[in-house]
Amino acid sequence: MAGTMQFDLVSPERSLASLEVSEVQVPGADGDFTAMPDHAPTISSLRPGMLRVVHAGGTDEYVVSGGFAEVSGTGLSVLAERAVPKAEMTQDIFDQMIEEAANNSAEAYDNEPGPVDEAAKMLADMVAMGSEIGLSAK
Repeated sequence: MAGTMQFDLVSPERSLASLEVSEVQVPGADGDFTAMPDHAPTISSLRPGMLRVVHAGGTDEYVVSGGFAEVSGTGLSVLAERAVPKAEMTQDIFDQMIEEAANNSAEAYDNEPGPVDEAAKMLADMVAMGSEIGLSAK
């Protein structure tokens, strides 16, 4: 496919994707962005959200809870804290993700205001992402 780049998505549990893509919509912590071939080299942390991958066979969507994305001259690599194909996402998995975010938020209250704000934003992003895919927090 002309105008493509290599895309790799891995999480601690498994490798989820390795293919040629035309674009990837990334939920960046400092703002969402779309990586395409010849994108400027970039490193971004991820916020909880949807990672959308456009390739010759269609569009794949993955739920990510955090991690890092690195755009290089040859492609995009995403190292996700947790990533689940949208088709495999269930209410139980979402509840686990919300619980982890809530626990991180509770632990942050023992620290400085910065981590508290970040943990609260992460929890809010998780709830918003769930609403986007039709799942709700308890």
